[in-house]
Amino acid sequence: MACTVFTIANQKGGVGKTTTAVNLAAALAERKIHTLVVDLDPQANATSALGVEKREGRSLYGPLRGEGSAFEMLTPTAWPQLALIPSEVDLAAIEIELAQQENYLMRLRSVLEPIRSSGGYRAIIIDCPPALGMLSMNSLAAADHLLIALQCEYMALEGLGQILKVVERLRQAGVNPTLDVGGIVMTMFDSRTNLSKQVVDEVRQHLSNKIFQTVIPRTVRLSEAPSFGQTIFAYDRHGPGATAYHSLAKEVAERFGLEANGTA
Repeated sequence: MACTVFTIANQKGGVGKTTTAVNLAAALAERKIHTLVVDLDPQANATSALGVEKREGRSLYGPLRGEGSAFEMLTPTAWPQLALIPSEVDLAAIEIELAQQENYLMRLRSVLEPIRSSGGYRAIIIDCPPALGMLSMNSLAAADHLLIALQCEYMALEGLGQILKVVERLRQAGVNPTLDVGGIVMTMFDSRTNLSKQVVDEVRQHLSNKIFQTVIPRTVRLSEAPSFGQTIFAYDRHGPGATAYHSLAKEVAERFGLEANGTA
């Protein structure tokens, strides 16, 4: 089976990007879909949220510099079908160093290609820093599909326009001509406010073929879970956050044909 690479990016922080990367990946793993999370954010929030301790020399810093391979960085998680390539603070230095290399936008793509073609994973989910810097641009160059986590507030709509322009530029420049916006995940939805509903309606009006039907609610449990090194399924399995991410995983699996041997 082919491996599909998703990058979850947004230049704005605090929009539920890492929360979505981690919990979507865990939910796919629960559906018996072999998934790999690549933590490309030097803050290493995805690493912590999956209960993995940050360790020196375990990020993609070395492989992106041409030292070692991504295979050496593969780290197991609590899910048999879910692996992680962790991050650590040294990854921050690669932003500067990458710019001095040839084909600097394609480094991540080449580093991940052996894993992608190995047949070990059905999905790779890349969690990016909250900025459109060198690491995020590399992730867009390496991905088949961009998944955008979009907070249910009006300021977020401005950021949506910016990232859509970046995708179009990368395609036109030939960096990644087949990159597309695979879907928009509306996060931090507050059913008590008209604003949340209005923002969702506006995105549906303009990008109805891209927005996922599942809307991620704003819940305290989703915010708390990472501080305990847990996904929402370990922390509050029967709560609304877990229900939403299970539903989103089902949508993603169906939209991109990820199901392993028809597993439901």
